[in-house]
Amino acid sequence: METDFLIVGQGLAGTVLSFRLMQLGQRVVVFDTPEQNKSSRVAAGLYNPITGNQMVKTWNADLLFPEIVPTYRQLEQLLGKLFLVEKKIYRPFLSIEEQNEWMGKSAEPEFQGYFEQVFQQPVYAEVNNPFGGIMLRNSGYLDIPTLLDGYQEYLLQRDSMRLEKLVEEELEFGNEYSVKYRDIKAKAIVLCNGLGAMGSKLFDAYPFAPVKGEIIDLTQSFSPEEIINRGVFRITLAKGKQRVGSTYSWHDLDEGPTDRAKNEIMEKLEKLVPEPVDKIVHHRFGIRPATKDRKPILGKHPDIEGVYMFNGFGAKGVSLIPYFSKVMCAWMLAGVEPEKEVNLLRWSKT
Repeated sequence: METDFLIVGQGLAGTVLSFRLMQLGQRVVVFDTPEQNKSSRVAAGLYNPITGNQMVKTWNADLLFPEIVPTYRQLEQLLGKLFLVEKKIYRPFLSIEEQNEWMGKSAEPEFQGYFEQVFQQPVYAEVNNPFGGIMLRNSGYLDIPTLLDGYQEYLLQRDSMRLEKLVEEELEFGNEYSVKYRDIKAKAIVLCNGLGAMGSKLFDAYPFAPVKGEIIDLTQSFSPEEIINRGVFRITLAKGKQRVGSTYSWHDLDEGPTDRAKNEIMEKLEKLVPEPVDKIVHHRFGIRPATKDRKPILGKHPDIEGVYMFNGFGAKGVSLIPYFSKVMCAWMLAGVEPEKEVNLLRWSKT
């Protein structure tokens, strides 16, 4: 069998990158073991233009956000499924000073596409928002499991999917097709397998700094249309459920949800939405393939032709991957090397 690209991993990165390649007329074969996709499948899938405790515009927002909706809508059309939910985000102010700061920012052109209104008075009686808040747009969340399941089915129907782990020891390089794996000849191989890449022999070391995150699905009487986000995010789901999270732990990377994280989420939720919680429905965790500098890894092997990586998207994969998948395709197909900020070479000592 001949193909153009072997993609290792069908998490969000491998899904979107392989989709981009096929849009450009390339043939792909994707190798994946779905039970290892915990990071993508547990992620809340939130995309948010104003982030962090300091409420700043997310890194590279003007490049990233124009690609988000078109990319996932194209995938919805291809698969005949809906998984992108466009929702406004309400972020309460913590002080009158913050309110005044955002009243000033609201007149600045660089923020015009990302917020709808600045409120100087409380918007919700159920939310701790005495100083009002900002209503963001160009935001929402992605139902990642529905996307991954639908895309896997699509690839299987095309005979472009192998539900098995790729064994690196069986890879051969240097033939007329660059990469050979068992009966498959390919022009290139791309590692998109998150933390599974940490044990790879193709690259000496990955500069990963894994982050464990936990989220909780629960029921609470308050069910706004908007996402409420300050300290924790709170998304209204179907059937009266809310999703709340997330924690960020660089030290506790053990498998399984923890009481420490549950207590942290519930305490932050009580400060944000001090309404009684009826029931905790699910408590889940995932370990994200973040990097030391919180930037993704677009990499090309320095010595072996046709070996790449597309990885390290951490907690913001939903917003990062649509844009950087285009950058990655331009590199692999046209030789347009990405900027050092996301290039693996940024860790090179030379």
